[in-house]
Amino acid sequence: MSVAAWSGSLLAWERELSSLKEQLAPVFRRRELKQTGGAFLDGLLSGIERKTGWLMAEQAGLERPYRMQSLLGRSSGSADELRDLVRRYVIEALGDADGVLVVDETGFVKKGDQSVGVAQQYSGTAGRIENCQIGVFLAYASRFGQALIDRRLYLPQAWATDAARRARAQVPEEIAFATKIEIARELIAAALDAGVPCRWVLADALYGGDYSLRSMLEARRQPYVLAVRSNHHLRFIAQEGLIETDPKTIAEDLPTDAWMTLAAGEGAKGLRLYAWAAIRLPWTDEGFERWLLIRRSRKEPEKLAYYLVFAPEGTALAELAGAAGLRWVVEECFERAKDDLGLDHCEARSWHGWHRHMSLVMAAAAFLAKLAADLRRAAWSKPNETSPKAPIAA
Repeated sequence: MSVAAWSGSLLAWERELSSLKEQLAPVFRRRELKQTGGAFLDGLLSGIERKTGWLMAEQAGLERPYRMQSLLGRSSGSADELRDLVRRYVIEALGDADGVLVVDETGFVKKGDQSVGVAQQYSGTAGRIENCQIGVFLAYASRFGQALIDRRLYLPQAWATDAARRARAQVPEEIAFATKIEIARELIAAALDAGVPCRWVLADALYGGDYSLRSMLEARRQPYVLAVRSNHHLRFIAQEGLIETDPKTIAEDLPTDAWMTLAAGEGAKGLRLYAWAAIRLPWTDEGFERWLLIRRSRKEPEKLAYYLVFAPEGTALAELAGAAGLRWVVEECFERAKDDLGLDHCEARSWHGWHRHMSLVMAAAAFLAKLAADLRRAAWSKPNETSPKAPIAA
């Protein structure tokens, strides 16, 4: 890169970061808080390995971490208002009619028992039971990029019913116990209520198996491709009468010619090709169809994945396969936010502190997504270039 190009990129970075800070400023009521909020963002985007209060204070030229810690744990700025501003920023940068919403949870390993929501619980991140916090997150992805747009800490029942622990961690009175699935429904509904443009809602089997989530989306006429387990109970009326079965049984009875090789998006080594089959389920809903979608590994045919689909009539199998393959984007969001931006470096022990930290990390990730989206738009708009519509970005 030439010196001129490098200087131009640096100026673009600085202008966009200043713009983001201005958009987030209404959350921080006082000038000192605005300055600290800006310094916190700078620290998250810096090269320091651990995004701790001490190291980010040092990065900002402060002698002590008090201001950084106070921003999370003691300031009055609304974490939900901050979340709303981040979501708006993301949609302005990445919003597209073909965008998708993806819900998933991630774990944060902790020592001790004082951090809000910490407990011995299963963490998919670690693949075992750990002393950890669990956060449910919502990601948005389009051909322009992807970013996290919402978050909620899962509060285990032992925490939700312990008045003393709640008081110490400043858990609001209105926060009651909710399962991860219930949290996911609320996050998705809030995004749709906010007008987020969405072609598909995607989730893994923990959420896809929830009848209430599927019913909520269908009532909104919102298409989805939701993973389910191989033994998910399917019950419907066919010509033969009442049928009760499961996805695994249906897959075992499919003829060889029912399968079609299609891409589930593009990975590091090129197109991710699988064998796919789709069975229309006999439920009627004007203008929409319900399907059981099955994915089979080409290298290991015994490995199958199953999805329940609610889609507009006439949707092609290739589009369903492509949508199913996009669920991984939330994992990409987690990986980048943890590796580069300190999503899992939260030192705050309170409910508000946790949500402020996550929201600020989401803001930093949104900033990087906006820069990448601007570069994609610039590349696609170059003269004398004609190319098909770009896929959802990696």
